[in-house]
Amino acid sequence: MSNGYSVAVVGATGAVGEEMFKILDERNFPVKNLKAFASERSEGKIVQFQGEKIKVENLAASSFKNIDIALFSAGASVSKEFSPQFASKGAVVVDNSSAFRMDDNVPLVVPEVNPHAAKKHRGIIANPNCSTIQLVVAINPIHRKVRIKRMIISTFQSVSGTGREAILELKEQTEDYLRGNKIKKEVYPHQIAFNLLPHIGSFLPSGYTEEEVKLVNETRKIMEDNSINATSTCVRVPVFISHSEAITLETKASISVDEVRQILMSAPGVVVEDEPGNSIYPLPISAAGRDEVFVGRIRMDESAPNSLNMWVVSDNLRKGAALNAIQIAELLI
Repeated sequence: MSNGYSVAVVGATGAVGEEMFKILDERNFPVKNLKAFASERSEGKIVQFQGEKIKVENLAASSFKNIDIALFSAGASVSKEFSPQFASKGAVVVDNSSAFRMDDNVPLVVPEVNPHAAKKHRGIIANPNCSTIQLVVAINPIHRKVRIKRMIISTFQSVSGTGREAILELKEQTEDYLRGNKIKKEVYPHQIAFNLLPHIGSFLPSGYTEEEVKLVNETRKIMEDNSINATSTCVRVPVFISHSEAITLETKASISVDEVRQILMSAPGVVVEDEPGNSIYPLPISAAGRDEVFVGRIRMDESAPNSLNMWVVSDNLRKGAALNAIQIAELLI
């Protein structure tokens, strides 16, 4: 394949799909031929790649032959229907939805953490949830050193995690609020502008949301350790791009703050921003458009032995979705 690969982006007109085109270009991915797929309502739209105009095809009416790698970001129902079809015709699918993440026969991969898992694919590889990706990139280097016993995670997730319509809703609600106009709610059950919603995904009988359960279960699968005890609370915040996480770790052995900083400074994909005296710590606005996972506010948890706190921020459209998928594709080649 020295002349490149035939790549398909499914969900080409969505927020993550657009990032996939940008990142394929930025990373000089060896693309021989690029196809763009979306729903019928986006058929005929034009997307740009390396100066070329590519017409979006209707996924349901298209042929999937001669595709080497298919990058999916079109929702779980679409993935369940069409990913096996792509795979049956020879493509390897990297799926950004929740459709296959917990399937025992589908690897769930973050290249900085478990690249070896990608080799076990049977035509489909799952891309983890955005909040899970940045979490495991930050904690896995610590886990390798002292083993994590328990975690408490509180997420502060941007509206771009819901999609383009949510971004637009936050913009419009902000403008209406400042002008004294009536607030319109369509995407979220409550106003998101100047507000926080402790509600991401459907509520389960346990009282947790689907997002909170995903975060815990996916982390255990990726890190290949079901002994990690974890609990989470996921909150939607009025930020356009980048998710933030407040994390408390209880480790099996003691470790100092300086040791944690040193471990993370040499960890792949991690940038340590931890000078609180100089107001240096990770911020969503600074992480937007960047590929790294940013870690700061590293400090001991004085309420329990062998425990520490940290603050983790990353662009959920890039490392939390599109970039991680393309890094998986790079593992394949």
